[in-house]
Amino acid sequence: MRRFCLSVLLLPIALSPANALDARLKSGLMKLDPDTRLEQRCDVEVLERIRQENRNYAPDRVVAYATGTPRLEGDEIRTRGAAFRSKGQWYRLRFKCQTTPDHMTVVALRYKIGDLIPTEDWDKYYLWP
Repeated sequence: MRRFCLSVLLLPIALSPANALDARLKSGLMKLDPDTRLEQRCDVEVLERIRQENRNYAPDRVVAYATGTPRLEGDEIRTRGAAFRSKGQWYRLRFKCQTTPDHMTVVALRYKIGDLIPTEDWDKYYLWP
């Protein structure tokens, strides 16, 4: 259930610029529990950074828990098991993201793009086309 809910929540978030959260998006994020808000806010930020800094990709989804469980500690999330989708393909991703205490503003982010995830592995990781 968690995987489905986070995917649905990411859609409206992913379409908004990371640095210009509109009132509706802010309101939606504030309705989430703090851990989910942290994960969603960092997912959005890493998606936007990949889009801005890597012209070879056109990311439209990030899943922080695709191949492993993220570690959340206070205002920080670390994951070596994330994935992002670009042009219909999924790629491995790891990132470390820190937010303000309300989990609404990203203050630090490091990420590394990994290898393409083979299509035959998508079902195993609950990824979709």
